[in-house]
Amino acid sequence: MKIELTPDSAEQVLEDAERPGQAPSRPAEALPAHAGTSGAQHGPHEDLTRAGQSLATPSVGSRRIGEILCSLGAMNADQVQKVLEHQHTHGKLFGEIAIALGYVRREDVISALAQQFSFPYAASRADVQLHEELVMANAPFSDEVECFRNLRSDLLMGVLSPAAATRSALAIVSPEIGDGKTFVLANLAVAFSQARGRTLVIDADMRSPRLHEVFGIPNKTGLSNILSGRTETQVIQPVAYLPNLYMLPAGTLPPNPTELIHQPAFEIVLHELASKFDVVLVDTPAASHGSDASVVAARCGAALVVARKDASRVNALQALLARLGKSNVRLAGVMMNNV
Repeated sequence: MKIELTPDSAEQVLEDAERPGQAPSRPAEALPAHAGTSGAQHGPHEDLTRAGQSLATPSVGSRRIGEILCSLGAMNADQVQKVLEHQHTHGKLFGEIAIALGYVRREDVISALAQQFSFPYAASRADVQLHEELVMANAPFSDEVECFRNLRSDLLMGVLSPAAATRSALAIVSPEIGDGKTFVLANLAVAFSQARGRTLVIDADMRSPRLHEVFGIPNKTGLSNILSGRTETQVIQPVAYLPNLYMLPAGTLPPNPTELIHQPAFEIVLHELASKFDVVLVDTPAASHGSDASVVAARCGAALVVARKDASRVNALQALLARLGKSNVRLAGVMMNNV
């Protein structure tokens, strides 16, 4: 893989965004060693050191790697003791010694380290089966997913910069069906959530939505229901096994998707949700379906264009860029996807 570079119902869903239902809370940060004590006196340098340790490594050290490997069934207590003795003598890393002695596999050590650093890693749990397209969750340490981390960094230094005067949602658009737009959005969303930012994905493709299948979210109600004034509570749903990631599905397929996204309520929802989440990514229909993608991008304020290498037609890509150029959309760039 290589990637180059009505308002009333809206108000209800915004209230839900303040408390995303049964959404898992953020990973708890460890308290400093002196937390909860009274009358303790500390110098400023000591306070800064302790605060830095607490914030920089909230979970590291709370469980030793040997303990985690035992809980995973990869090692037993006798093996852990032998590794510790070897480590005391030779001074090497616990995981390196355990692998060299044949007690564990490299994958076991990676899984244990993921738990130790509170890093969401689906492959560390045998009972978790995520969609095969979520490579950022299924194989986050492979070389092929570094493109998504690079893209995340580029966006945070560009159109999604926290220093921006106004926070924008980011529309992911493509000229034609099959360009890989949804694949890119889904893995980019996982990448943002792994950085511990509250990330929301909105499926604004009300013609052929697919994001709910990738994330395993029911699509009984969603964006279309909000915009048509027929929504229920808790339409924003947490994505299972992926902390900090939430989704607003497309909902019931309407006969008039273009008219719905032209409504003022859509812009209200986007603006408010962008203020309540750290990152908001919006999927769109392919531009070959009509003007939906351009309208959504204009409402979001920023867009990333995805095209497929040796597949996307140059004239279709140029036409999409021309339409985006006629609005106030900040263009993050064009990605050539050859997945």
